Amino acid sequence: MHPSLTLEKRIAAELASYDGQMSVFADDMKGNIVAVGPDEPFETASTIKTYILASLFDRAEKGLASLDDMLTYRPEHFVDGSGVFRDLSFGTSMKVLDVATLMIIISDNIATNMMIEYLGIDEINACIQALGCRDTVLHNPIDFEKYDRLGTTTARDYASMFVRLSKGELISPAASEQMRNIFRKQHYNSTLTRHFPQYYLDCEDTGEEELIYVASKSGSMNACRNDGGIVHTPYGEYVVVIFNKNFSDPIYYDGHPAMEYGGRISRMLLDQYLALEGRLALQKM
Repeated sequence: MHPSLTLEKRIAAELASYDGQMSVFADDMKGNIVAVGPDEPFETASTIKTYILASLFDRAEKGLASLDDMLTYRPEHFVDGSGVFRDLSFGTSMKVLDVATLMIIISDNIATNMMIEYLGIDEINACIQALGCRDTVLHNPIDFEKYDRLGTTTARDYASMFVRLSKGELISPAASEQMRNIFRKQHYNSTLTRHFPQYYLDCEDTGEEELIYVASKSGSMNACRNDGGIVHTPYGEYVVVIFNKNFSDPIYYDGHPAMEYGGRISRMLLDQYLALEGRLALQKM
């Protein structure tokens, strides 16, 4: 492979006809980074929930919160959007860990508001800054009638969370393992794994060990389509973040151009990583 044939150039060629703006950040954790607009600010949408989960485990490690505390669903928590709490009765109580799990795996908006109330916006933002994510802020709880924005972040900041997680360094090794298990259960992988070889993802049908999997968190609003996380392969792991904005079609559906183009970029990164047996670029001689 000629050294001038970089992934950044291939991504630019792929996006030449894309009706939107995409930022990409990928890190093989062996010194190779792919960065396209990594510091461009984006609306977080539900990717902010990753930072909220980290804040929960940070406060639990410090003894300032407990994963076993009980939270009760009240009318003031209600908001439209994804999740199951909206179909439950007011007064339903769950452990903090269960509420946080729903926040991630089915992106439950009401669970998110319950977690924001439990932890506090200022405390969440303090944790985000302490983790080195200088361009990330949680602005408001989820309320589409009151607020136009939820949070702001960048592809670089978001990738750094999953790099820490992959290395077992997000809050602590024990917290990283527990959070990683939650991210692996996330239901909405419609971008990162969109064009991955299905055989390697579906161990239930093949009867073989799951060779490729992701631990991730996506997010979508009218203004953005975001996804990011860890991709685990037989050669190791890499982190990839794909953020989209400034597209003309605000409707959410599975074949949205942001998801389609994002899926192509994600497959491009996977192919490179597998072809080079665990790297995103050739080793320098």
